[in-house]
Amino acid sequence: MTKDQIFEFFRRLAEDNPEPETELEYGNAYQLVVAVALSAQATDVGVNKATRALFEKVTTPQQMLDLGEDGLKEHIKTIGLFNSKAKNVILLSQLLVDEYGGEVPDTRDDLVRLPGVGRKTANVVLNCWFKQETFAVDTHILRVGNRTGLAKGKTPESVEAKLEKRVPGPFRLHAHHWLILHGRYVCKARTPECWRCGLVDLCSFRKKVTEPRGAAKSLKKAG
Repeated sequence: MTKDQIFEFFRRLAEDNPEPETELEYGNAYQLVVAVALSAQATDVGVNKATRALFEKVTTPQQMLDLGEDGLKEHIKTIGLFNSKAKNVILLSQLLVDEYGGEVPDTRDDLVRLPGVGRKTANVVLNCWFKQETFAVDTHILRVGNRTGLAKGKTPESVEAKLEKRVPGPFRLHAHHWLILHGRYVCKARTPECWRCGLVDLCSFRKKVTEPRGAAKSLKKAG
């Protein structure tokens, strides 16, 4: 994509959804860290179902420690890899209490020290809570970046680096939300819904799907 195309790409996304937000539910920075850590290899919907009751009881790292690992497991047992995730949440909560006064730090270097918190999770927290211009590259963004030609790369790190260079200033804060939502609901993994995509003329994907699956067969039968 050219610079003008990239600007137009994000301009349209912004026009359609001026204030995009994560679909994870949380009430403070700590709950956001926990929710994002739990969302690895799980859906936001599934995480939200598990954390609604949990977050009514737990709003601080100390309250999580008081709940304990077994208590946490009871709340999140519907989420994949819940045993290892529960262990990490307890460990990160202990570290927050011991070294950060129970507060979530606002730098990537400090965040990635927390057990179960990688670069992507740190970027989400920095963006959503601390309003920093970060790009949390998940499978959706990796796919959209490569398909559209916006930011091609084989790894999340390489796509993130391309986004850092290419996303225009006015759109940097919300860029990763727009790309995630676009990948989740339009530029889907198995069959991109190009027929209803408002960015189709800017996209470099060669095998565009110009009509819903099964539409052609339906038209033939009707004829």
